[in-house]
Amino acid sequence: MNKQQKQLRKDTWNAQLYDIKHSFVSMYGDTLVELLDPKQGERILDLGCGTGDLAKKLYDLKTDIIGVDKSDHMVTQARKKYPNIKFSVCDATVLSYDHEFDAVFSNAAIHWIKQPKQALHCIFNSLKPGGRFIAEFGGKGNVQSITDEIRKQFKRLDLEFKEEQFPWYFPSIGEYSSLMEAVGFKVTFAQHYDRPTQLDGDHGLSNWIEMFCMDILKHVDEDSKDKIIRNAEKNLIDILYKDGNWIADYKRIRVIGVKA
Repeated sequence: MNKQQKQLRKDTWNAQLYDIKHSFVSMYGDTLVELLDPKQGERILDLGCGTGDLAKKLYDLKTDIIGVDKSDHMVTQARKKYPNIKFSVCDATVLSYDHEFDAVFSNAAIHWIKQPKQALHCIFNSLKPGGRFIAEFGGKGNVQSITDEIRKQFKRLDLEFKEEQFPWYFPSIGEYSSLMEAVGFKVTFAQHYDRPTQLDGDHGLSNWIEMFCMDILKHVDEDSKDKIIRNAEKNLIDILYKDGNWIADYKRIRVIGVKA
């Protein structure tokens, strides 16, 4: 089994649930497309394309778009929805593109990459000279109310929480900008901001945990998992439930880097 196969061999994403209950991920990416400011004919890589909705927006803007995602389930769903767009299964840390793209675009994916400098090297190498990297992802403090509560529930149930189970990389703006500069990018824009995010329906929080905390909960038996989610809802309702909706405490980073 080669390195790429090892990276991709376990896929726990539920692409249908993602589209039905978590469409806000792509919706919030619309303004990131504006920041990208794509031009007709530009060759663009959508890194962490999910089920393809933002790639479709870029396709409709007459760009030459390719979407890649680590999840085979996501890519399969994207291909079904948008058969005219090229989608591939690929890990961001082993991209093999070489000076091919005018822009690399990434929405809500970078925080899943726990080897950020390795990914940035691949992104940099994928770009033509003068090409740009535009991304939004979870920053320092992202969903901290939720993850702190899950940790508390592990402790309450006398379950071991191993740090390697934590699936995300939530850097500060200074940390990530420095990594970008270290691989050769000129950072022309960097922003860290609060983005309270409404989750879908009365079970929005439990659906969010089921969708995005699969690595944290994968070794937990069903009874304990139900207790963790139920107790998290109970303890967070006064913090995150407002005007009849669950509101997740998202904190996001947006960056633009140019390859000199």
